[in-house]
Amino acid sequence: MIDALLWVLTNFALAPYHLFLAIVNPGDWLNWSNPESLARFIYYGGSIEFFFVVFTTFLVITALGMAWKREILWGCVRFLEGLANVVGRVAAWAGLIMVLQQVMIVFLQRIFRVAEIQLGPLGTAFVQDLSWWGEGLKLYNAIIVCLCVSYTFVQGGHVRVDLVYSAVKFRTKRFIDMVGSIVFMMPAIVLTYMFAWFFMWRHLVLPGPSASGELDRMLMQARVMRWNVETIGFSPNGFNAYFLFKILIVAFCVLVFLQAVAFFWRSYLEWLEGPESEGKYLDRDTMGDEAEDLEHAIHSGST
Repeated sequence: MIDALLWVLTNFALAPYHLFLAIVNPGDWLNWSNPESLARFIYYGGSIEFFFVVFTTFLVITALGMAWKREILWGCVRFLEGLANVVGRVAAWAGLIMVLQQVMIVFLQRIFRVAEIQLGPLGTAFVQDLSWWGEGLKLYNAIIVCLCVSYTFVQGGHVRVDLVYSAVKFRTKRFIDMVGSIVFMMPAIVLTYMFAWFFMWRHLVLPGPSASGELDRMLMQARVMRWNVETIGFSPNGFNAYFLFKILIVAFCVLVFLQAVAFFWRSYLEWLEGPESEGKYLDRDTMGDEAEDLEHAIHSGST
């Protein structure tokens, strides 16, 4: 027990040092033309050191906001929720592209009986079989799911399973939200990220990195490490950029973790300031119709 506690305290103490080294030596992990830099980036992206840097940063910002100025936390909440809204609002256009591409595929296949589709913007030619374009529709759906998840959370669009939440007082709700962020949301997404990070890189480089590998071993592997981006499709002429799905999983984890942090800070601030701060600085879309906006507010639990 004492050894475990010392291990945790040591990692907390070393977190500022590791962050400082990463900032002053960006070439050691961002110069991907150097295999050793790439190996360091892969290792540290899923490492204990990176976890404690992120966790320590969260604790420091939280402590500053609680003990000094709560506007620090409000500023962080506005930034993180704004990031979620910007990414989500841009990614949501993938839904329109998905529909237009599906219409194009049906139109060209059923009427003109074409076997492939060629696009030539700016004098270039991009030719793919019709099945490639058809299977590629799954990518747009993945973009919406992965990149709009935190945006939907900010907008209150996720389905809620309410057993006691609506019946308790305002500050009790905020306390439940804080506990949910720390106990459920953050640990679950950290575990998902750990699996997703190395799963992604095993489809981008060879030899595939191991989640349990030490830095020294990965630096030795860097001598033979090379890019090997996965381009295998499920059918002979089908969509062959499935590595993009692995990247989207990692992006999903990052966005959800940031939203969990923002939700914890917002819940704490609203718990501290009372009902008058509910929805403070919250940027939610409106439908332009009062009845629809009220229905959405009821569904999201904001009224």
